[in-house]
Amino acid sequence: MSAPKFTTLGCRLNAYETEAMKELSQQAGLEDLVVVNTCAVTAEAVRKSRQEIRRLRRDNPKARIVVTGCAAQTEPETFAQMAEVDTVIGNTEKMQPETWNGMAANFIGETEKVQVDDIMSVTETAGHLIDGFGTRSRAYVQVQNGCDHRCTFCIIPYGRGNSRSVPAGVVVDQIKRLVDKGYNEVVLTGVDLTSWGADLPATPKLGDLVMRILKLVPDLPRLRISSIDSIEVDENLMQAIATEPRLMPHLHLSLQHGDDMILKRMARRHLRDDAIRFCEEALKLRPEMTFGADIIAGFPTETEAHFENSLKLVTDCNLTWLHVFPYSKRAGTPAAKIPKQVNGTVIKSRAARLRAAGEARVQSHLAAQIGKTHQVLMENPHMGRTEQFSEVKFATPQEEGQIVTATILGQQGTQLTA
Repeated sequence: MSAPKFTTLGCRLNAYETEAMKELSQQAGLEDLVVVNTCAVTAEAVRKSRQEIRRLRRDNPKARIVVTGCAAQTEPETFAQMAEVDTVIGNTEKMQPETWNGMAANFIGETEKVQVDDIMSVTETAGHLIDGFGTRSRAYVQVQNGCDHRCTFCIIPYGRGNSRSVPAGVVVDQIKRLVDKGYNEVVLTGVDLTSWGADLPATPKLGDLVMRILKLVPDLPRLRISSIDSIEVDENLMQAIATEPRLMPHLHLSLQHGDDMILKRMARRHLRDDAIRFCEEALKLRPEMTFGADIIAGFPTETEAHFENSLKLVTDCNLTWLHVFPYSKRAGTPAAKIPKQVNGTVIKSRAARLRAAGEARVQSHLAAQIGKTHQVLMENPHMGRTEQFSEVKFATPQEEGQIVTATILGQQGTQLTA
């Protein structure tokens, strides 16, 4: 008998939930189990999930294979029809102890190969909170799940459901526990983080949560927030950016494109100038702020002129860390039905140009750090990250999990040296 094995594809939230499932499967006493936590963000992500399942079956011929995650939620029949798969469970079911206890008691037989309920009927986040996911230096806390928006390229709301928030008191208590365990940095995560609070009494905003954490957990050295929608940023979050040094000066923005016409066809809620204005304001409040961004290349109807506006956005918004997504048609989304799809070769070329622009910005940012002093959180004895999330390599070992003061001596590739 062997302990359960887990494979995670996709986002940080999926990785967080895998840690929760590990705990739930251990508590249920399960053995000889392989769990695949899938991603549905693109058609390619689903293909990779299927490929991974086939590989895991070859490597584990006698194990029970359970498939879950967003792809399992949005197209359960795809995975139920695979001979390699024993059980398919949805995103709600995967976080419930009774699901794992049921597997241990063999309640789920052939007749219940698929356990996937309507995600849109879910009104609360799973109560299962984990202590200490991440490295020994940084922990991630899920504060929100789901999304109320319907961007035309995105299948994720159908995998995650509508937006649900974890109450502030629960979040603060968990962060206090993490700090007591010695964590020096906490990252707030969610599917649509800036919608946090809309479903809670008095409809607080993300900025209210950030200010409350920093006030009520004074021993927390560093707080980060993951991907945000800049058009939804509230006044308190801007105040925190301006006045709270413990809030790290690094924001990852869900921008998706730099052209107003394409943004409208994507059903985004911001225009190009809104993104530029936000970045200018944040930099004015916090000059050391760095930005990452998600940008899609080759959305249907995108012309060279439309694409050039995305390319220019890299400079206009002072973007440093780019996540570039070549558009791929996703069945079930409105964008897949748009007649004027962009040629695949053109999409690849545009994605490569965006990545090159991003790499040039990274090199420029790193070069500007030489000679500066940074507070570096050590992820392992030889590597840590600055406040802006740049990697720093140390010749002399440092204590993992500690924040060290370092003078930057140079750069090697995408790392600083100290």
